[in-house]
Amino acid sequence: MNGKLLAMLFVGLLSFGCSGSAVPAAESLPFTARSYPVEGPAECRVGEDGSPEVGLKRITSVDELTVRFELCSPDVAFLQKISLVPFQIDDSGYLQAHAQDGVLSLRPNGTGPFAFSAWERESQVVLTRNDEYWGDKALAESLVFQWQQDPSARLIQLKSGIADGIDNITPTDAELLKSDPSFQVLPRPALSVMYMGFNNTMKPFDDVRVRQALAMALDRERIVDTFYPDGSEVASHFTPCAIQGACGGADWYAQDVATAKRLLAEAGFPNGFSTTLAYRDVTRRHTPYPTDIAVDVQSQLADIGVTVTLDLQESTVFQDNRDTGKLTGIFLGGFGADYVDATNFMDYFFGPQSGPRFGVIPEKLQSLVSAAATTGDEIKRASLYAEANDLIRSEAIVVPIAFGSSALAFKSDVSHAEASPLGNESFAPMQPGDRSSFVFLQSVEPGGLYCADEGDFESYRICSQINETLYGLIPGSTELRPLLAESCTPSEDLLTWTCALRRNVRFHNGAKLDASDVLDSFAAIWDCASPLHKGRTGIFRYWGTLSSFLNEERCARN
Repeated sequence: MNGKLLAMLFVGLLSFGCSGSAVPAAESLPFTARSYPVEGPAECRVGEDGSPEVGLKRITSVDELTVRFELCSPDVAFLQKISLVPFQIDDSGYLQAHAQDGVLSLRPNGTGPFAFSAWERESQVVLTRNDEYWGDKALAESLVFQWQQDPSARLIQLKSGIADGIDNITPTDAELLKSDPSFQVLPRPALSVMYMGFNNTMKPFDDVRVRQALAMALDRERIVDTFYPDGSEVASHFTPCAIQGACGGADWYAQDVATAKRLLAEAGFPNGFSTTLAYRDVTRRHTPYPTDIAVDVQSQLADIGVTVTLDLQESTVFQDNRDTGKLTGIFLGGFGADYVDATNFMDYFFGPQSGPRFGVIPEKLQSLVSAAATTGDEIKRASLYAEANDLIRSEAIVVPIAFGSSALAFKSDVSHAEASPLGNESFAPMQPGDRSSFVFLQSVEPGGLYCADEGDFESYRICSQINETLYGLIPGSTELRPLLAESCTPSEDLLTWTCALRRNVRFHNGAKLDASDVLDSFAAIWDCASPLHKGRTGIFRYWGTLSSFLNEERCARN
């Protein structure tokens, strides 16, 4: 039985079992106007200069269709941030019923154009059209996500007719498909970065000379020329330069093997040292050939005496180890833009809530990043980011390698096919020819489907068809549009945002959307002491882009 027939069978059966089932009936809760935290506004953190950092102070459900967010300081990217998939809105009753039992991650309950039907482990996730959707209905009756790590295998399934679309095609395959009228190839711009990282609390990476030596060892141009498609660039900074004001300060180090060896000798390693290089063999928009790139990095580091053993880890295990600071050697990572603003990269990786991925981020760098996020003066922002970039470079906190572009491929009869510049395609407008089911093949299985507590695009892509945020993106663009909110209006000082919700929106289990759902969805992530603060990992990686945690000592990352 081929993949598409199998998918249709699952849709018909709405399979029950260890992989989960369709969403159960509504857990109705009456609306009550309230604020969070209950005891009063949260205490705002301050930077080195005494000014408040970006963060939430209080959320209030003013009435059934009005939510008010009070901020500690102006946040120039507030709307972009609340459009991120992790800030999905969940039904309060469903949260309370299932926060503790893991069902949120297995059987999501959203308001989106597709509803969850089944997750067949190691095979596929099946969604069905939500015919009660508040907006334009999905064109396909069902949407099936399957996964295949090998790009060649994904291509075979596209050509054989099993898949209607595939992600992250290799540069070679892209050229072949472009000449075949049976397919359409849609490129994405270079809004992602691939990097080499290490934890600066681990020896020998606690010595800045070692980190600088590793930075100078790489011929990054060779890596881009050998492994990346047209449109990709050698990374001159950490944040892609297509983002306004992101690339001030000095360009990254050029390759300098002699200086790299000298720095290692000064650090006490005249003959180099041995370490591991952790990575995951998953083709992403920032990393088209993971193993080949890892082997090339291994070879280049050998030229300065660093002996590297490759450490291939399963995708979700690698992400969890990386984000909790458990990797003891070098690692290869990547990040694709969620929205087009420097805060997306700088806050997430170097801000006060960036986590232990790279060890300890210098307080000066955190303050610069925070200050840039709180000013709307573009000249001042650019100056602050330039200073931050120079500090990242001098401390060699991370080694940016490539700004990678990527591409998707679809059958030629798929109408309204899109390649999102940010990697979060909307499938509702796509029609797969005369077929009722749309099958999309991505790189790996999602880690989980409660995306407030996930960090991979494979999960986000599926979640964004099921769950919705207050704001989202116009399909195929980087422009924002209202989703569950009809509008979010700032006060004159940008410290208060008031969001008016859509009327008559219902979750897939029948519960009606109101302001309590918004408050509880954000509060569940925000407060580490809340009984609703439960997910697959408990890390809630993206929350730091919006605010610090409440009761942070209770957070899983600690």
